Amino acid sequence: MIRKLTLSLGLAALSTLGLGLAPAPLLSSAAWAEETPDVAPFTLGDPNAPIELEEFASFTCGHCAHFHEDVFKRLKADYIDTGKVHFTYREVYWDPYAVWAGLLARCGGEMRFFGIVSMLYEKQKEWIDPKDPQKTSENLRRIGQTAGLSEDAMNQCLTDAALAKALSENSDKTVDAAGVTGTPSMVIDGQLYKNMSYRDLKEILDEKLAG
Repeated sequence: MIRKLTLSLGLAALSTLGLGLAPAPLLSSAAWAEETPDVAPFTLGDPNAPIELEEFASFTCGHCAHFHEDVFKRLKADYIDTGKVHFTYREVYWDPYAVWAGLLARCGGEMRFFGIVSMLYEKQKEWIDPKDPQKTSENLRRIGQTAGLSEDAMNQCLTDAALAKALSENSDKTVDAAGVTGTPSMVIDGQLYKNMSYRDLKEILDEKLAG
């Protein structure tokens, strides 16, 4: 279970990325009010689909990696791509490594976001080094390179303290509002569910579609 860390620790961790760069300075309260980055969630599928499904997940969560490999791929093929489910990915940030991964995923913009998310989960055991932050940052940069991100883009994205702060605060707000206590969790048409198999999820979705 990932221990929830304070926001200050998550931001301080940016300086250990091993990029040879100083992290972006924290904004003053006045500047923050004017320059808060947009952290709107990324979505897939038809916004007018009959079912709204939100997934709350952390890039460092092993159960989330399994969910994306075993459940999400079938959910996407059977329900999202067919117009039955509108899917929203809710990023959960409870540790610094997850924040770094989130900065990288968002660095690719809407076009690359879900592709990078998939790579982060597929290679989770390869890029996370609990004992070596610099090795972890190097591994993340390799994922970014594979996704087509330039060095300059990654340097800027991975030291963006303002975005890291916004992501962490938004995570706390959305998690608290939904009542999420662990990842992965799902909110389906407003109702919170814990992690489940594809078979159980399919049963819930088919029952809703049947009316």
